[in-house]
Amino acid sequence: MKSKRQEKILELIKQKICLTQEDLQSALKATGFDVTQSTVSRDIRELKLHKGRDEKGNYRYIASEKQELKGNNHYEHLFARSVKSIVYSLNNVVIKCQAGMASSICVAVDEMFGSMMLGSLAGDDTIIIVTSCEEDSISLVSGLNKLL
Repeated sequence: MKSKRQEKILELIKQKICLTQEDLQSALKATGFDVTQSTVSRDIRELKLHKGRDEKGNYRYIASEKQELKGNNHYEHLFARSVKSIVYSLNNVVIKCQAGMASSICVAVDEMFGSMMLGSLAGDDTIIIVTSCEEDSISLVSGLNKLL
């Protein structure tokens, strides 16, 4: 949901002139995203939006060029650089990461594969993911291995 909402924000700021968080909140609500001002504020910070002039000289929220990459490209690069191994046993998947990276990788996995998981937990360099059955673990490991 968060990634879809943030993609919608990037789409909205290209289409409309949004000067305030309230403008973005109203535009999101009009497209079916029931969000609070604090959620919009957090999204603005995470997307690294800033106010500036567009190519026509209008003052508005704009995205940095890096942020305009589509899809999960950022997560995929982070995953490929930080993951050491992925194994499963029954309905559990264990991901070993570079020291200090498990929390960030866990967020990436949740965003990309959340529908395949019951839950996840990250330590400093290890993530454990619980799926509903061994077949789901196999599918998840297969999807994750494609990112390496």
